[in-house]
Amino acid sequence: MSNDDPRDLAHTTREHPGESIEDSRNWPGLILVALGMAALGLTLTGAGYGFAGWAWIGAAVCATCLVLGASLVVAEHRRVKKLDGAGLAVQFGH
Repeated sequence: MSNDDPRDLAHTTREHPGESIEDSRNWPGLILVALGMAALGLTLTGAGYGFAGWAWIGAAVCATCLVLGASLVVAEHRRVKKLDGAGLAVQFGH
């Protein structure tokens, strides 16, 4: 490891601390998860006020965003693990 590397790997249990934020390939997945959470709030609000049509539309948008976002994050996590030569079941790292 070079001296200009700012990570203190001796005091962390993760190989890639901050990978989710640092790796820009995770951002679309994280944004979709955030949009899914916002859609969930809007869906529950619409359902609470009796707007059944908007509740169904919001539920579809919510489910789509959450599934796609989580899939993108997991796919990127698998890609990073594959580059490290480890599987998802390996407990060291992240």
